[in-house]
Amino acid sequence: MFGQRKTCVQVVKGRTNDATGLSEAADRWHREVAPGARGWLGSTGGVTDDGVYFNLMRFDSPRAAHRNDRRREQGQWWDQVADLFEGEVTVEESTDVETFGQGGSDQAGFVQILRTHVRDREAVRPHVPEEAQRTLTRLRPDMIGGMFCIHPDGTCTGVAYFTSLEAAREGERTEMPPDYKAWRDEQMTHFDQEAVFYDLDEFWLQSP
Repeated sequence: MFGQRKTCVQVVKGRTNDATGLSEAADRWHREVAPGARGWLGSTGGVTDDGVYFNLMRFDSPRAAHRNDRRREQGQWWDQVADLFEGEVTVEESTDVETFGQGGSDQAGFVQILRTHVRDREAVRPHVPEEAQRTLTRLRPDMIGGMFCIHPDGTCTGVAYFTSLEAAREGERTEMPPDYKAWRDEQMTHFDQEAVFYDLDEFWLQSP
């Protein structure tokens, strides 16, 4: 599971037509590269049904993340998987990271990524205040928790962990109370993009 320590998150995004190959590559990274990745806290990766790939890698500091980038083992691994992607693969880094609920769990049965852009960061700090978290805990037991990463340009990458896909779909139909809806509506005024959601059809959750 996540810790609540300050982290550096690298968000890797690309497109692939070989989700199985990337899943196998992630297993190989965990076996062969992760043991030497000092400061690595865990990764959440996966591919949507239309081939969008995400991997969120958590480190205990930017220094640890950059040190891993420079490792020979990391470079060799990347050389082996680069051909699995179509077009550009981007890497965005964030040290402005918040967790909500229980954070995350390697036992999650379904993972969803969201992307949006915040116009006023301070107006949405924290992303999920305690009162909203209590409401989610009470009415959305399917949602284990999650994480928000805010990048320097205001782009936000969120990840939510659920007990199962079926439970999440049922939870989406839950009627939320008026005070929660009012908070959510007010919060959305500080964003200048509609959130785009990505359901990870195939995913992997890794930790040291």
